[in-house]
Amino acid sequence: MRFALDDLLADVPADQVDEARSFYNSRAAGRGPSSPEELRETRARRSAPSPADPPAIEKMVEAAGVRVPVRIFTPTEGRARGVYLDIHGGGFYMDSAARDDGRNRKLADTLHIAVVSVDYRLAPEHPWPAAPDDCEAAALWLVEHADDHFGSSRLAIGGRSAGATLALATLLRLRDSGDVDGFTGAALQFGTYDLSTQTPAGRRIADEYFLQAYVGHVEDRTAPDISPIYGDLHGLPPALLVVGSTDVLLEDNLAMAGRLSAVGNDGELRIYPESPHGFTGHPTAMARTALSGIDSWLLERFAQP
Repeated sequence: MRFALDDLLADVPADQVDEARSFYNSRAAGRGPSSPEELRETRARRSAPSPADPPAIEKMVEAAGVRVPVRIFTPTEGRARGVYLDIHGGGFYMDSAARDDGRNRKLADTLHIAVVSVDYRLAPEHPWPAAPDDCEAAALWLVEHADDHFGSSRLAIGGRSAGATLALATLLRLRDSGDVDGFTGAALQFGTYDLSTQTPAGRRIADEYFLQAYVGHVEDRTAPDISPIYGDLHGLPPALLVVGSTDVLLEDNLAMAGRLSAVGNDGELRIYPESPHGFTGHPTAMARTALSGIDSWLLERFAQP
């Protein structure tokens, strides 16, 4: 059997590949905080999120005994055809739902959907299982209340980086509690699926501080709620996995795509050339192409009968 990464790359125009290569060659590679002190400094330096217009509606929701703040966007015109639960990234220890306001406002208006972004608690102040508890609560609230609040019970979920990890962990919880059927799809951008560092893919991030901050207190990090790659993945909604070809998490995403497919889930893997971790948040044509593709995929999920 012949297997080449080039055969899996998304088909994008050559000029976008050239632009991406030039863009990333001209900038230093990013890295996350490597200690509690660096984390505090990085948080303090972060600029305030740009406001959206119209702004988000802030709401406190509750389910399963957990109360969590969310930010809600509804289409400025027309009725919502579905509801998307957005889970922000940031290594489980940075950022907030508000940082995705611009993207989520555009998503609501472009796809004519409601977007609910969960402001889950951050490590190390609130280590696992605080974040998945909060995300599960927001998802369960939508299962119960989406139709009343937004006029649609068609749901999808997604996130970037840590947000993708939490989205998949949330789906596993919902599947186990019998509450996953309302979810029509999961858009997962460059998630990390082995936080145990026991697989070859997981060992590539073994020295990252976010692991200590988020799950440093856990003896067995192969629990699927932490490392979904170890989970029983049957019975999940269709998933779109998006990752760059130079992402340190590429191998992790390849493994997750293989595991999802092996148990019969409907899934699609899109690998974008010359793109590192977090590329969909960068000012490149490649990022715009990837985001447009995610939007189209979500629209198809909401249009399913």
